Amino acid sequence: MKTTRSYNWLAQREKKAFLALADGTLFRGYSVGADRDILGEVVFNTGLAGYQEILTDPSYSGQIVTMTYPEIGNYGVNPDDVESRGVFVNGLIVHEMNRPRSWRSTQSVTDYLIAANVPALAGIDTRALTTKLRDGGTQKAYISIRGDLSEAEAVARANAWEGLDGQDYVAKVTVDKPFVWDETGHLSSSWGTVDVLPETDLHVVAYDFGIKWNILRRLRQQGMKVTVVPARTPAADVLAMKPNGVFLSNGPADPAAVTYAVTAIRALIGKVPLMGICLGHQLLGLALGGVTRRLKFGHHGCNQPVMDLTTGRVEITSQNHNFCVDPDTLDMKQVEVTHLNLNDRTVEGLRHRHEPLFCVQYHPEASPGPHDSAYLFKRFRELIVTA
Repeated sequence: MKTTRSYNWLAQREKKAFLALADGTLFRGYSVGADRDILGEVVFNTGLAGYQEILTDPSYSGQIVTMTYPEIGNYGVNPDDVESRGVFVNGLIVHEMNRPRSWRSTQSVTDYLIAANVPALAGIDTRALTTKLRDGGTQKAYISIRGDLSEAEAVARANAWEGLDGQDYVAKVTVDKPFVWDETGHLSSSWGTVDVLPETDLHVVAYDFGIKWNILRRLRQQGMKVTVVPARTPAADVLAMKPNGVFLSNGPADPAAVTYAVTAIRALIGKVPLMGICLGHQLLGLALGGVTRRLKFGHHGCNQPVMDLTTGRVEITSQNHNFCVDPDTLDMKQVEVTHLNLNDRTVEGLRHRHEPLFCVQYHPEASPGPHDSAYLFKRFRELIVTA
């Protein structure tokens, strides 16, 4: 059943609003989301679609996402395409927000954002904003919807905000208690079909640093029973569950701030096979003695070229991160770089030369995105079986 649309599309352009960057630059538009002001770090995402999956990716907590594709909202949203238990972005910036025209749609993006109390702006020159971020780097910003602040005050608040560096946003998005994923043994796809899954013969514990549902689906498709645990779960508690492997999920903000996770991971190395993605990759790099650093504007989108150095194969990958592992800080006698980003040559994958563990910076579950890297979940299974 279609939901009632509360948003007045005819009056949308009358709800004037603006985006104030910390450097004083202003972008004026109109509100297409919740009637609420917000601070955040502005990033741009180069995906042509998949906006609902982006909105519900916990890795975007603290960020205001600018969609570079100009037409957003065409296919609406629906309950099947969510990637977590809620909307986690701080705000959304688009050029044009359209009414949905899809048989799968149950709600417009605007009504979805209003229900989630997330502000959004349309009418923005997203090409100019993206160019500015690409050339000058990511910026702190303030979305003004309510009109309570002057433009100068909004810029001042953006500058005064603490930002994401050194901030533990994992604590804001992780679950409160453990749970077991998919006890039914079936997987419903977004197209209404049901795939019978294999019996589970392995048990994996997944740390929730901001985990996405499609990661859990991919693990379950490999015959793994998955127990999801909160980010602060000690290594001893995980090992007491006697898992066959441990998975380290994606998540938001600065990996160096999540010190408790680094401590737990360091205690797990050599005790159980490990796989990490995105933030989990960065945390593994820290646990192995490396250092992480901030990228100029990060990698956000589903068209990032990565080379697997072990095979020479190039994969188009889905990514969402602002930090990377510095390879010069790793002990290459113990750790091997397995993947490189072909745009900027940053590290996209690591594996240990002696212990059963590997990690990648990108999202092999790719929701949204291409499925070039889905084989990595099978590789994790093989690592567990042969360990």
